[in-house]
Amino acid sequence: MSRLEAVRDTLREGEYYAGLILGKDGAPDHHLILLPGEIDDVTWATARDWAVRAGGELPNRRELALLFANQKEHFQRVWYWSREPSETRSQLVWGENFSSGIQTMYGRQFHGRARAVRRVIQEEGGSSAAAPEPDAASAA
Repeated sequence: MSRLEAVRDTLREGEYYAGLILGKDGAPDHHLILLPGEIDDVTWATARDWAVRAGGELPNRRELALLFANQKEHFQRVWYWSREPSETRSQLVWGENFSSGIQTMYGRQFHGRARAVRRVIQEEGGSSAAAPEPDAASAA
């Protein structure tokens, strides 16, 4: 069985495999899984809390780009929150427009949509392991 087949065998009902994210700055590579469901008309804080309750977390900017490339059909043609605040303006958070693919920032109090993801770590030697479950404290 290939590594990809092994990861796909971990998919639960309603989940979709999005692809492999290459690790940066010493982080391991990971497979990205889109979780079922979404939430609409919520602030960033509410979106983060919802994603944790859904069993994952909000995707980062690189993951949103991969989701746009590989799973666009599972998104409305609107803007979605990421988990990444702006590095220079802490009151702003990145997101992606699933109509155009453009990433831009909105204020934390803006109301947008959200999807949750989970990660399966690609370990040294080729095996895969589920990433630790996020908790509400680390999402803050």
